[in-house]
Amino acid sequence: MTKKVAIVTGSSSGIGFETSLMLAENGFNVYATMRDLSKSEKIRKIADNKKLPIEVGQLDVTSEQSVENAISAIVELEGQIDVLVNNAGYGLMGPAEELTIDELREQFETNLFGVLRTTKKVLPVMRKNQQGTIINMSSIVGKVGIPTMSGYVSSKFALEGLMESMRYELEPFGIRVVLVEPGVIKTNFLNSSVFAKKALEETSPYRTLIQKVGEGFSARFENGALPIEVAKAILQAATSTKPDIRYSVGNDATSLLDARRKMSDADFETFFKLNFLGEKKILQIKGGEI
Repeated sequence: MTKKVAIVTGSSSGIGFETSLMLAENGFNVYATMRDLSKSEKIRKIADNKKLPIEVGQLDVTSEQSVENAISAIVELEGQIDVLVNNAGYGLMGPAEELTIDELREQFETNLFGVLRTTKKVLPVMRKNQQGTIINMSSIVGKVGIPTMSGYVSSKFALEGLMESMRYELEPFGIRVVLVEPGVIKTNFLNSSVFAKKALEETSPYRTLIQKVGEGFSARFENGALPIEVAKAILQAATSTKPDIRYSVGNDATSLLDARRKMSDADFETFFKLNFLGEKKILQIKGGEI
């Protein structure tokens, strides 16, 4: 098959938006999907002006019927799906104690179950064609815990485990599974995040910690990598016959993962507090300072 068909979820902005454009500019017929089609004007306009092979469609990963309708229509038109980019997701902010079960359930419904729901729908056609690539938008916080982001972090940890396991299951069918782990990326992530209601109350015992983490991340977003850098990693995975299992994106992601691998749990926790929570204690490791 010479043509290649890609589906990208969460394409209205940020990483999904840039990924849809990049795949289309590199030979893919792209179905840029999103929950809210009222946000599709920008990508439609660029696709029209550049004459890119992009079709915009509605897909809400939390809805079984929406996923069924969208994927079935694409399969009927194309007869194949070569790449699925599971990008749709959002951040839930707040310490674990102040998250309601419903808030946490909604986070997992999008970030984990939504990914699995969409993946399960494309697998029969990939298996029939004996090839395909599933690219999942994880995060550096799929490997490293972050305070006051317990819900989001746990959804990404779960995604990592799910997809690492599925790699073994799908490899015999020629289907590759990839995890992309960005650090801080300049998107509207913070503005689109949902805050636990209790965490917003003045009486929250975690208020100082929440402010400290928020200030730290706001500063890091100013120096974060651009979404197009993540799109480049996705393109590399989508076009490789033997893609890596994981792609980290951003200097912060690379350095943090490197530190996590080299340090004991106790040393890494101290390192994290120093660098991300502003604690003054210097961590001594093998005669040096970090």
